[in-house]
Amino acid sequence: MKDREFLENIKNGQMSIEEGLDYLKDFNFKDIDIAKLDFQRKNRRGFPETIFCQGKEDFALVEIFKAFDKRKQSVIGTRASQHQYELVSKAIPNASYDKTARIISLKYEEMPQIGNIAICTGGTADLFVAEEAALTAEFFGAKVNRFYDVGVSGLHRMLNKIDQIKQANVIIAIAGMEGALATVMAGLVDKPIIAVPTSIGYGASFNGISALLTMLSTCAEGISVVNIDNGYGAAYAACQINKLIEEK
Repeated sequence: MKDREFLENIKNGQMSIEEGLDYLKDFNFKDIDIAKLDFQRKNRRGFPETIFCQGKEDFALVEIFKAFDKRKQSVIGTRASQHQYELVSKAIPNASYDKTARIISLKYEEMPQIGNIAICTGGTADLFVAEEAALTAEFFGAKVNRFYDVGVSGLHRMLNKIDQIKQANVIIAIAGMEGALATVMAGLVDKPIIAVPTSIGYGASFNGISALLTMLSTCAEGISVVNIDNGYGAAYAACQINKLIEEK
């Protein structure tokens, strides 16, 4: 709930004084013993809090989502399993799930889609990371354009889309194997690139370490690198850049 909406609800009698005081008690964060939920993160940082679902106990995850639902605050949960979604959806029927991105979404307000973030992958096997990035960026209010399977093994595929990719404010380049996509792309565009190594590849790729080292060792300028399979982290950084550009 936005601050203005809260005050309007008090003014119009849709929320009692007692309910308002209860709301203000948890204004900064809510302590539910198992977690301390940051309700003011959007006001401080521009984007709301995200729940990292992997590894959380079932009861804890449900209680966290219920707290955001009661507060009427939008939130997403990353690295969520189908099992976790089914538990959350029983308690909160309006929660949605994307099985490719592994994201649970709870939306109470739609952020306007601004700017342009291009999300590019080396191959279709990188889709789970790309969709985590895409859904995160869209949730945080960015317009996203997807360019999938434009890897260096068929460079003509990237060149066919390069004029469209160049229109983006920021580019997320996602690749496994040897991770060359970001380096090649950086030689063709004048936009910042956030490189995401993925764990896709045969034995010598070492579950993404090979791609990570390639991206960190690149000779091309303007590339920042996030951790292996971290589509969420790439999207967050890209949204910050995109937002600054659009605000100017």
